[in-house]
Amino acid sequence: MMDFLYDLLQCLVALAAIAFILVLVLAHVTATVVDLTRHEKEKSFPTAPGWKELLPSIHDPASKELSVIVPAYNEELRMPSMLEEAMDYLEKRRKRQPSFTYEVLVVDDGSSDRTSEVAFQYTNKFGADKVRVLTLVENRGKGGAVRMGAMSCRGRLILMADADGATKFADYEKLEAALEAISPKPDNMAITCGSRAHLEQDSVAERSMFRTFLMYGFHFLVWFFCVRGIKDTQCGFKLFTREAALKTFSLLHVERWAFDVELLYIAQCFKIPIGEVAVNWTEIEGSKLVPVWSWLQMGRDLVFIRLRYLTGVWRLDSPRKTD
Repeated sequence: MMDFLYDLLQCLVALAAIAFILVLVLAHVTATVVDLTRHEKEKSFPTAPGWKELLPSIHDPASKELSVIVPAYNEELRMPSMLEEAMDYLEKRRKRQPSFTYEVLVVDDGSSDRTSEVAFQYTNKFGADKVRVLTLVENRGKGGAVRMGAMSCRGRLILMADADGATKFADYEKLEAALEAISPKPDNMAITCGSRAHLEQDSVAERSMFRTFLMYGFHFLVWFFCVRGIKDTQCGFKLFTREAALKTFSLLHVERWAFDVELLYIAQCFKIPIGEVAVNWTEIEGSKLVPVWSWLQMGRDLVFIRLRYLTGVWRLDSPRKTD
């Protein structure tokens, strides 16, 4: 009996080793390096009907206090309420604090609806210096859209904010205060993340056991493979110093749901300090994330992120073309 159990254990260990090698090889051979070269139409933004202007670069010195990057894919219905709330906050702050300057950059991620047209209405209302619309020729994924916006912004600070308005925009001040409080900031690099972790118990009560299992499984994979010390990596409300955004986004490979995890993984590899702040958050109908399938895709991506850096197919010192 003992011999049988020993042989069985050996077989299981061998199978586990073979499975690991196969996954390692698959992660390596399927890895791609994202081409950051822009289509000609993605190098400019409309300032008025029939008029366009070249987009700036994150490599240029900052000329605004804050850039708000809003990734948007088929968001013509949900985006207006978010932009109304954001512009109301930003305009009021500008009035009470004249030194506060800002821009909102809506990145239309290859939408098939009127997302760009709806966003451009805010350019007409507030001016192209305050609201800019970058329309991508093809859908890249949320991570790709955020990166394209970040690489085209003018802000000293760069805020990533979802188009659905799930997070109360005024909570930006919480992220800002936490970011400014981080000390020291190596090479002026720091990040603060909005967090919904304080709401988790209430949300668990409303979920099925299977979805709760997937959620906790995803949290474990994030902790085990990529990011330690951050309770909520996926909240779409994050604030970067310009230097931290340049360092992390210029090395980003993952363009879809797990991109936040790779961003924070890169940041931790470079020892960029990361803060986490509880924010108000409300579930908005119309999410593009498919609960089970998207979580499985993200789980796969988490494993591949770690293995691709481990095998050297992705490198933290590789120059990336960003034109």
